[in-house]
Amino acid sequence: MSVAFRRESDDEHLEPTFELPLPSGPNLVTPRGRALIDERIGALEHQIAATEDAEVVKKLRRDLRYWQTRQVTAVETAPRSDGAVGFGNRVTFTLGGKERRVTLVGDDEADPAAGTIPFSAPLARALMGAEAGEIVAFNGREDAIEVMAVV
Repeated sequence: MSVAFRRESDDEHLEPTFELPLPSGPNLVTPRGRALIDERIGALEHQIAATEDAEVVKKLRRDLRYWQTRQVTAVETAPRSDGAVGFGNRVTFTLGGKERRVTLVGDDEADPAAGTIPFSAPLARALMGAEAGEIVAFNGREDAIEVMAVV
């Protein structure tokens, strides 16, 4: 059919909307991460109830489906207590001559500017299993990271 014969209301020319992509792997969360997911769901439900614009509601419902899936698949995980770096641990280390501190958290809870990185990030994967005093390979260097403390 020629474009000249399409009605303005035809939706076929619109870009398709896709579901929000879910991170691969397990959905590990800290207790704080679970609370953040619950808060996000509550906020979205409130926004949906208060919104009359159908397009906005459609987008909010898509976001809500994402967060509900994350809520259902969440596996609350405690930090390791054996002195090795694991999910939920706060790690002090030196990288490139600078001391840094990060906490390994779930994908949705991560905020690198606030010192939380996802456990799936390359830096987190390099730190996993290391203990205080160990030298860890990262970014092609065998002696890139020195782990100072694990809490």
